[in-house]
Amino acid sequence: MAGADGAVYRRVLLKLSGEALMGSSAFGINLEAIGSIADEIVEAQTLGVQIALVIGGGNIFRGVSIASKGMERASADYMGMLATVINALALQDAIEKKGLATRVLSAITMREVAEPYIRRRALRHLEKGRLVIFAAGTGNPYFSTDTAAALRAMEIGAEILLKATKVDGVYDGDPMRDPSAQKYDKVSYGTILEKHLGVMDATAISLARDNHLPIVVFNLFKKGNIKKVLCGEPIGTRVEGE
Repeated sequence: MAGADGAVYRRVLLKLSGEALMGSSAFGINLEAIGSIADEIVEAQTLGVQIALVIGGGNIFRGVSIASKGMERASADYMGMLATVINALALQDAIEKKGLATRVLSAITMREVAEPYIRRRALRHLEKGRLVIFAAGTGNPYFSTDTAAALRAMEIGAEILLKATKVDGVYDGDPMRDPSAQKYDKVSYGTILEKHLGVMDATAISLARDNHLPIVVFNLFKKGNIKKVLCGEPIGTRVEGE
């Protein structure tokens, strides 16, 4: 079922990296960057689409890289989950200052700052027109926020998973390093996995494939792109079955 005013989706999940919140900073949260992202999200929500978000924590703490240096992996991953809560609260503040009601639902219970993740509660918030931010990943170590995004998208019945990045789609190489890398307009889950294209981790892609959840990978930093994706414009790369 399509949304209103030209949108082709009723409910979507948007996956943001923690690095998107850094802006020009080397780490942490850049208020100008987060304000710009909030503007894009609020504008997109005016289409009448129900929007949920999952945010990474790499701008604050990256569990996998820290674990590789000697920290116990589960502990490192829990710390990464807490970083996503910080990002979720920061984005909630920026969005609500622009007049859009927002709720943060955390997979790790911390009632003083966020609601516990309960699927039916999340659905109710979306139905009431509130933007929902899912924090703390899946609540389990060894799973990335990409996997959390695919999981939550399926739980809430999202029609598509939107993967916002700093490049304009999926390439057959690293476009930052290889100027000859070619962009895919459409690509299958199988190709992503076979060629290790690094769009999302293998668990997330496998979940999406097994549940027929399409993914659109697009450039977050081009103004108006979120709204364009919601209206079905052919930007970025669409990932789906053969």
